[in-house]
Amino acid sequence: MIDDPEKTDHLVRELEASLPLETRLSQTLKITLTKQSPDLEIPDGCNVTSLFYMGEEGGIVCALDIGGPETKTPCIVSITHLIFNKRMPPFRQIDAYQRHRIKKLKQQNGRNY
Repeated sequence: MIDDPEKTDHLVRELEASLPLETRLSQTLKITLTKQSPDLEIPDGCNVTSLFYMGEEGGIVCALDIGGPETKTPCIVSITHLIFNKRMPPFRQIDAYQRHRIKKLKQQNGRNY
């Protein structure tokens, strides 16, 4: 099991109550988004406007407002690719979730190869 269902549910509820959340994009994510949408200027930071739990396989994913109103395709990314301000109240829970999920995914992928 990758995610602790109880902790994940609590985190999702806490984050939903805090929306919109300011975030920065990881460099890897920014490069990927730039390749996918070369006509769109990808900012370093943006807001998480909504989030969803996609189960064990997807984890917590976030909808971002990176392109403004002219963007027709929403940007949905894993919370593990986002960087949050350490001063925001749910930072510790987000950081713990990100670290735990990344660790578990690495362990799981190591067994499959």
